[in-house]
Amino acid sequence: MPSRIQVPEPERETIAIGLEGSANKLGVGIIRHFPRPNKNSHRPPAQILSNIRHTYITPPGEGFLPRDTAKHHRSYVVKLVQQALKQSGIPIDDIDCVCFTQGPGMGAPLQSVAIAARTISLMWDKPLVGVNHCVGHIEMGREITGATNPVVLYVSGGNTQVIAYSHQRYRIFGETLDIAVGNCLDRFARTLHIPNDPSPGYNIEQLARKGKHYVELPYTVKGMDVSMSGILAFIDGLANDIFGGKAKYADDGSEITREDLCFSLQETIFAMLVEITERAMAHVGSQQVLIVGGVGCNERLQEMMGIMARDRGGAVYATDERFCIDNGIMIAHAGLLAYETGYRTSLEDSVCTQRFRTDEVFLAWRND
Repeated sequence: MPSRIQVPEPERETIAIGLEGSANKLGVGIIRHFPRPNKNSHRPPAQILSNIRHTYITPPGEGFLPRDTAKHHRSYVVKLVQQALKQSGIPIDDIDCVCFTQGPGMGAPLQSVAIAARTISLMWDKPLVGVNHCVGHIEMGREITGATNPVVLYVSGGNTQVIAYSHQRYRIFGETLDIAVGNCLDRFARTLHIPNDPSPGYNIEQLARKGKHYVELPYTVKGMDVSMSGILAFIDGLANDIFGGKAKYADDGSEITREDLCFSLQETIFAMLVEITERAMAHVGSQQVLIVGGVGCNERLQEMMGIMARDRGGAVYATDERFCIDNGIMIAHAGLLAYETGYRTSLEDSVCTQRFRTDEVFLAWRND
């Protein structure tokens, strides 16, 4: 098991390097934490010293395979670490710990980055800290936006969860029962042969802005959970009919376009996410929504969530693509928070896991 040693609260600056590679984004970040001026004050904002990322992009109509993605990460990790060090201006001796994504994610890419982190840890003689990918997103979102105790909507290619904090854990109130929202969008992009550069979800968002007709799709909210596989199968069928020469028409007689399909898919699944997030807000009595994960960059999702939050007298907190999309700085930040409470990961315990639940992590750095 990972160890936790008794350490006093840091009275000096602490610095961590973080490596992220749970999917097709390889990220390396270096962050600095400052000590609290006194025991009754909050910690000053963290300083981002570098945040480098490289994405493995496949041809239109194709996804990314674990083997090929892992090869990409192995090819670029040394270069990115060197770039991050150069950009930060920090000597290796000043770095306190090496943080890495331990899960969840794709097995082969996770292992590639874990091996790099172990190697760096041994070469530099620095302690290793394994980080839950989801917790990294949440803690970075809180740090950047200043959200205090929000309901978190975590939406990405591999995860869809509604989360709230309680008793030093992030509790999952609702989640997808099958595929994640980002996976749903990405797979539909493949059906339409939409380019993967810069990302399929971003390109669907751009097409959706040109959509004029809403096509009714299945709406599958089940309590606090959602299901998206049936929606994807339904809209894939519509798209295949259109591509096969079987035109579909809106109520006004206009022919349904792929822009209309992108618009309809976004509107439907985002409405489902807004519904379960509002239900969680009512349950915990929160007025804040924090959106994290790669899909959190979507401006339409932010807009729809903002309408709901303002109707409740609340507000939405979100970051831009530097922090929403998988990155190394969020791993460095969450790992450094854990390091400062005495958390360490031995080489024997640095094995990656594709299934690492958000609520498995004990948040020793939070006691509110």
